[in-house]
Amino acid sequence: MTIEADFRRTWDELPAEELGITPRAVPTMIRMVAARGAAAQLVVMRHGQVVLDWSFGVPRDVPFLLFSAGKPLVATLVHQLAERGLLSLDAPVAEYWPEFESRQKQAITVRQVLQHRSGLPYVKSIYRDALIAPDWNRSVRALAAARPHHAPGQHPAYHTLSYGFLLGELVQRVTGMPLRDVLDSLILRPLGLHDTHLSAPPRRVPMRHAPRGGPRTLQWAANLGVARAAVIPAATVSSTARDLAVFYQALLGTGLLSADAVTAACTPSTSGEVDQVLGNRIRWSEGFQLGGNENDPDRPRPMGRLSSRRAFGHNGSNACLGWADPDRDLVMVYLTNRLEVSPESAPYQCELSDTLLAGCR
Repeated sequence: MTIEADFRRTWDELPAEELGITPRAVPTMIRMVAARGAAAQLVVMRHGQVVLDWSFGVPRDVPFLLFSAGKPLVATLVHQLAERGLLSLDAPVAEYWPEFESRQKQAITVRQVLQHRSGLPYVKSIYRDALIAPDWNRSVRALAAARPHHAPGQHPAYHTLSYGFLLGELVQRVTGMPLRDVLDSLILRPLGLHDTHLSAPPRRVPMRHAPRGGPRTLQWAANLGVARAAVIPAATVSSTARDLAVFYQALLGTGLLSADAVTAACTPSTSGEVDQVLGNRIRWSEGFQLGGNENDPDRPRPMGRLSSRRAFGHNGSNACLGWADPDRDLVMVYLTNRLEVSPESAPYQCELSDTLLAGCR
């Protein structure tokens, strides 16, 4: 029986108080999401049991575009291959992808890519990377021919789109299989994630900007057929809140990686440094954003100001969010089609996470 099958039998919500959550936290979260007037899905699990499974304006099995909230999927594939001895995280990427060695990239390691420290957050600019992103081969060739923007390991610089192409091509080189097939065999089928796709499924939720403004260019690009149909692992994975919750619940257990491998993947790779692309302090690990509020405690954080240092997950364009907290044995996934400008201008994800965290006993 798959891990997901066990959860599917228990999608009925259990009373929050039975799972150590203050009863008022759940209706408060529901009201918060409903008040936004956007399509959304919200799932909370604690101790492997369902506390909250709501959908707003869309069926529960219709996927949302995850944007960067899908990055942990391809990162987890790399950790799985490393745990199986098929690659080493401290080996140069060029060991598996010889064409990548050119133009001073021979020292870039797999681990540095996972940490957003390869020195190659983009080829020439994020905008130019986005223009060629629907073409996998062109994107991969451009990265292989690019020169790092700074020394590998020097400082974190968010790999907005390059993350998925660098790690995705590495997975393909190591396995000799298309990324889609590797994702299916190592994550989707074992967990029974039937509503998660590397590119747009036939049914999807169109994105829209916030009423008082928002990234209209991103909205336009995200709804383009050519973009949604493309394989862009760092941006175009589609999933449901249920599927993403099962993924994080599996990482809290041993459904995808050993406990030691999950701990290693969630080891902090930054110590208060400012990300050179995002311009703020992100607690990066090796595939995930981490919780905790040190260094900048007043800043809104998607996983909440109350999040523990061991919490791990990922925000997606300030619309989608998934995280797990080993200290509280807690999973939360919130997906919506409403795009905001930034966590600072719309600290909604932070407030939603903190409402849940404040209610945990």
